[in-house]
Amino acid sequence: MIEANVPFWSREAETVMDALGVTGAGLSSEDARRRLEEFGPNRLQERRKTEGIRLLLSQFASPVILILLAAATLSIFLHDRADATIILLIVFISGLLGYWQERGAANAVEKLLELVELRARVRRDGTESETPMDEVVPGDIILLSAGSGIPGDCLLLESNDLSLDQAALTGETFPVDKFPGAVPADTELAARSCALYMGTHVVSGSGRAVVIDTGRRTEFGKVAQRLRLRPAETDFEHGIRRFGYFLMQVTLLMLVGIFAINTYLQEPVLDSFLFALALAVGLTPQLLPAIVSVSLAQGAKRMAKNKAIVKRLASIENLGSIDIFCSDKTGTLTEGLVRIKAQDLAGNDSDRVLEIAYLNSFFETGFPNPIDAAIRAVRQFDVSNWQKLDENPYDFVRKRLGMLVSRDRRSLLITKGALNHVLDVCSTAELPDGRKVGIDEVREWLDERYQSFSSQACRMLGVAVREMGAATKCLREDKVEMCLIGYLVFNDPPKDGVAATITELCNLGVSLKMITGDNHLVARSVGGSVGLQNTVILTGPEMRKMSESALIQRAPEVDIFAEVEPNQKEHIILALQKSGHVVGYLGDGINDAPALHAADVGISVDSAVDVAKDAADIVLLEHELEVVVRAVRDGRATFTNTLKYIFIATSANFGNMFSMAGASTFLPFLPLLPQQILLTNLLTDFPAMTIASDRVDAGIVERPRKWDLGFIRRFMITFGLLSSVFDYLTFGVLLLLLKAGPVEFRTGWFLESVVSACLVLLVVRTQLPFYRSRPGQPLFWTTCLVAVIALILPFTPLGPVLGFTRIPVVFLPWLAGIVVAYIGCAELTKRWFFHREARRTRLA
Repeated sequence: MIEANVPFWSREAETVMDALGVTGAGLSSEDARRRLEEFGPNRLQERRKTEGIRLLLSQFASPVILILLAAATLSIFLHDRADATIILLIVFISGLLGYWQERGAANAVEKLLELVELRARVRRDGTESETPMDEVVPGDIILLSAGSGIPGDCLLLESNDLSLDQAALTGETFPVDKFPGAVPADTELAARSCALYMGTHVVSGSGRAVVIDTGRRTEFGKVAQRLRLRPAETDFEHGIRRFGYFLMQVTLLMLVGIFAINTYLQEPVLDSFLFALALAVGLTPQLLPAIVSVSLAQGAKRMAKNKAIVKRLASIENLGSIDIFCSDKTGTLTEGLVRIKAQDLAGNDSDRVLEIAYLNSFFETGFPNPIDAAIRAVRQFDVSNWQKLDENPYDFVRKRLGMLVSRDRRSLLITKGALNHVLDVCSTAELPDGRKVGIDEVREWLDERYQSFSSQACRMLGVAVREMGAATKCLREDKVEMCLIGYLVFNDPPKDGVAATITELCNLGVSLKMITGDNHLVARSVGGSVGLQNTVILTGPEMRKMSESALIQRAPEVDIFAEVEPNQKEHIILALQKSGHVVGYLGDGINDAPALHAADVGISVDSAVDVAKDAADIVLLEHELEVVVRAVRDGRATFTNTLKYIFIATSANFGNMFSMAGASTFLPFLPLLPQQILLTNLLTDFPAMTIASDRVDAGIVERPRKWDLGFIRRFMITFGLLSSVFDYLTFGVLLLLLKAGPVEFRTGWFLESVVSACLVLLVVRTQLPFYRSRPGQPLFWTTCLVAVIALILPFTPLGPVLGFTRIPVVFLPWLAGIVVAYIGCAELTKRWFFHREARRTRLA
């Protein structure tokens, strides 16, 4: 291999190829397989075999859990081995439950990600093929075109107007030209013109390169290892973190307070400490990470069935929160099937103009695009006498594609591109009768045609030629003094039903904003045809004259951004975000990557260029706006089910812990033993494990959902206090009417706590009256099963082991009455609470 002390960019290509043991035909399949075994997969992070063990250990990583485990272990050595062993067993079962759910979720997501695989064009065994990015090895010969991601650190062998975006590695704003040829060893990374690096991508041109390093040995891999790069925190992740801090404060306050009170009441210190810790564990929804993972994985599977593959799970929650969706028109609002006709400068259909345009498209080797495909599909011309000599690939600055071809030893330069950009390099125009006139003589007529076609949602491309004699190369200075011979007119009709889909999106509280490079007349016409009436349009040139603050104020009012330059897309997204909106962006082109990164949810399509798919959070298997609508609904359903667990767990746990803390101040015994607290918590968590598959009320998904810690706090306090009211009612029945002793008291309250928590779950899971909202089958039956287990448990041989006894039958009617009253009050409280919250929202 290459000597480490001699940088590859300072060596000649032949020397590097010899050192790598590769020829221009590329590696053999067998050699590539051996190198993959030697160097490993081309990934920045290896999938560790210990992941399962780490995931299991993470279930017990909470400081409160660790302290509880330590205290229970100490209790085994000091006294009461049976109770301490039960505590350890319950904590272990709870951890296994979380591990099982999270592990299953991770495996499901991994399988989904395999559906969206980035590939590289490589030469192996002398032929070109597509290979998964993570199977590219040192020595592979890669073929590059616009939109290609660079799969490793490479040495450039050949190039044709090749430009790369290196911003991810160097921070450079503009594309950098690349060409073969060694540079000094001490050249700075950004100036190594012959070196290509992982994490960058091709903006324009084409080339051929040999891979030097892959995975963590690349420059990008070294940076990622040093900085441990991670995606920006989503709004949901930020909310979860703040919620964790809030719970930590409440838990610590309760832990210290209860321990101090019980110690003051001269309860045994270790028992008091275990009791306080068990209460702290009970207050903490320790299955929250598992519930979040399962909810997201379930959401990802639902979205996959609806043709949307989630690459980053946290983006599902953000998808449910978006209130602005930005998209280009091509392929999303329109068919993406271009219809073309060629005309001369008299406005007549012209076979000659079509043939010249066909030659330009036929020999084009850049990234596939619908316009060239449409030109080739209109009519096939005989090109057997033509030979391609050189190519100037299309890019998003010049907006032209140049092709040098020859026939009968006479070279012809053909340029096709955006009309104004083609006119910039033309000095003459050829009329249908063969006469040539100055380009200025046809500008006014062309402008009239341009305005007319644009108002019909049609675009124009100019077609120009220049006789080049015997030239075999096309230099930059040759791309002037060309002769315009005609133009192409094409349109892309709207998709059937797209207007109804846009209306449905608006009904979900999401406004659509079109971002396009087309002129404002075309954009307005397309907007009108898809149902965007009375639209407000802002053009790219107008944006350039605006300050950042002015754009932030104006952007939310705009429906269509037209004549937008590639670098302006990101500015639009950022302006919308700074104005307080959650923004989704759909893009599939080379220049969409910055906007996809900037958006709260970046969405691309499976047919997009590699760099767009790599930047996206979600990849659509079908380029349909309807898929986005379904994905938004799925995102909101996932977000809602995750919040259900938080609402239910925190309110029920807070109520029970508040009741227990209060009871411990006046009872001469602990209201529940530590293992009974943990068992109560474990049993009430079982139904929550199925909440990810619960049905969601239709009205809930009709509006964007955002994380609101204040709402969670108010819900927790309201329903927690309601739970405590019925806990204290249970205390009164047990102590005053049934004259229960410690064991009977604990058994009775255990039954009331578990049964009421399970049944009230079915009430608070919906904003509708509970009898009008049918829960999911798994949730319903798991809830019923846990309630039955709780009722039976004291009467089994396991009951005395856990500190329970056979409760007098006379208590059961009282239990039924308390639970029914609790359900009724919970329903009434729910209606009052959500009515108050709706009023609060209206007044905000």
